[in-house]
Amino acid sequence: MKITEPPRPPEQRKADLLHRLEREIDIWVATADTEGVPCLVPLWFVWHDQAVWLCTRLTNPTGRNLRDGRRARLAFGDTRDVVLVDGDVETFTTQEVPSTAAEAFRAKTGWDPREDHTSYAFFRVRPSAVQAWCEEHELPRRHLMRDGVWVV
Repeated sequence: MKITEPPRPPEQRKADLLHRLEREIDIWVATADTEGVPCLVPLWFVWHDQAVWLCTRLTNPTGRNLRDGRRARLAFGDTRDVVLVDGDVETFTTQEVPSTAAEAFRAKTGWDPREDHTSYAFFRVRPSAVQAWCEEHELPRRHLMRDGVWVV
């Protein structure tokens, strides 16, 4: 999209967002530790049951931050096609994770963390706020979700 093109209506932005959640495999995950030290990493993800499911080790900073902070900001990579998702995080061991979520993760990524090292955990990020825009002219009406409710 170019700035000379008309802005997408919010309904199109939501449809584009949902399409990206289905097709993309990597998402940027921003967390902070208890002292506010930020951490930003890309992780594989799956969109399943109206939530983003991630997996990483509980022994690394991201895993600890997700578990202890219980909040995350997620983003797709391109600065000219922005998606930001703020959400609340729940942690599941590989034994506790709902099998449908773990199977969806395996089907999308080709990797089943339940069969890997025991330090892996799954994290369900339930969106509380979603913003999406391409270029500056789409900044108005960029909020697609507020307080966990789609506004579109």
